[in-house]
Amino acid sequence: MGAMNIDRRSLVLVISALIVLPFDLFVHSAPLSGTDDGSEQWGYVEVRPKAHLFWWWYKSPHRVEDPTKPWPTLLWLQGGPGVSGVGFGNFGEIGPLNGNLEPRNATWLCKADLLFVDSPVGTGFSYTEDESLMVKTDYEAAADMTTLLMELFNKNETLQRSPLYIFAESYGGKFAVTLGLTVLESIDAGKLKLQLGGVALGDSWISPEDFMLSWGPLLKDVSRIDNNGLNSANSLALKAQKQIAEGKFKDAADTWSELEDAIGESSNYVSFYNFMLDEGSNLVARRKSTARPIGLVRNVFADYVTGSKGLISGLSSLMNGPIKKKLKIIPENLSWQSFSDPVFSALNGDFMKPRIEEVDKLLAKAINVTIYNGQLDLICATKGVEAWINKLKWDGLKNFMLEDRRPLYCGLDASVTKGFAASYQNLFLYWILGAGHMVPIDQPCVSLEMVGRVTQSPSAF
Repeated sequence: MGAMNIDRRSLVLVISALIVLPFDLFVHSAPLSGTDDGSEQWGYVEVRPKAHLFWWWYKSPHRVEDPTKPWPTLLWLQGGPGVSGVGFGNFGEIGPLNGNLEPRNATWLCKADLLFVDSPVGTGFSYTEDESLMVKTDYEAAADMTTLLMELFNKNETLQRSPLYIFAESYGGKFAVTLGLTVLESIDAGKLKLQLGGVALGDSWISPEDFMLSWGPLLKDVSRIDNNGLNSANSLALKAQKQIAEGKFKDAADTWSELEDAIGESSNYVSFYNFMLDEGSNLVARRKSTARPIGLVRNVFADYVTGSKGLISGLSSLMNGPIKKKLKIIPENLSWQSFSDPVFSALNGDFMKPRIEEVDKLLAKAINVTIYNGQLDLICATKGVEAWINKLKWDGLKNFMLEDRRPLYCGLDASVTKGFAASYQNLFLYWILGAGHMVPIDQPCVSLEMVGRVTQSPSAF
């Protein structure tokens, strides 16, 4: 499918726009392009010498001007680390078009403008001219992202009036909390002109030890493993917990890989993205022959979204074909990949580090923190989420724990419970029923309603 087809479909999204922003919405010194009607903009920011982050922004056709509720901008951060948000998050989960370039009914563009960034550098269409420039910590990734936000927001009064909500999935949650703090520091220092509306953590890898400790009991409760499997899982999880406490994070990552293998064997290969499903037979074979832990992360991700969701198989052809042709500014020799091995390898030392303290700091600074989790997720199981929430030092935690949950429905249909929500002050927790690791895919309707609540969107769509 050619680039002209993409543009023609995209026009559907702007017919009902109340305000058409000018093409020069983004004042930018790096390569920049976009659609003629101003509904999309994209470009590169050189965040460090020879390190280039690619971004893609969409203006919502449902934008409403309400002085009491400013129109929000939603920044999406993918996980991995090393999975492309511009590709997978956009076309696979929440963007205006799906992987077949068909309009997505439950696109999050209904509630906010969307900003996708391939982060860290080396992910998707982002690149470095020297592999030694790959980031090695979450905070280095946050610094690069903050530089990009300075470039986009500081010269743009329209964006400055739009509160930014950082939404993340999986490992992207670790990026989100570190970015939130870095953004606040830059705002306080007068370096960044931006309103931070909040941070939302979707099935996020915030506390690896709490997730690993949850796997055995959870799988035993749902009859997926027996007592032997439980004992094996608990033993390895405790080993990793000790390694994390001793600061041996790379050793802990190796133990994490060993634990996933042990659970695979004792459960007959349960899917780590949805414990009601099995891993594909191809992944089971690859588990025994790929390098650890990088191959494990890449293969688990690819197996789930290809076998269960049918997304990745055609996404590479789409991104390297029609999309690359449409964007025009992607280096000719750059090939888009859904997952970047070099990015994951560079961040291996940070992979097992917890970020509970960062969540605490955001809460203490009165930033709205939303946590949403799929009921059927295993890798970032809800049981583990509840465990790390209990470790927060935030002074509102006791009252939060006393709050009753409220049921969630899809639209006006109250016949089927889609989830639950609880909140106190600036902490919000959503339990999404029937969803695995990727909530927007599994439960698009209730996810969209959640986004509207989190961003306080004035959209009536």
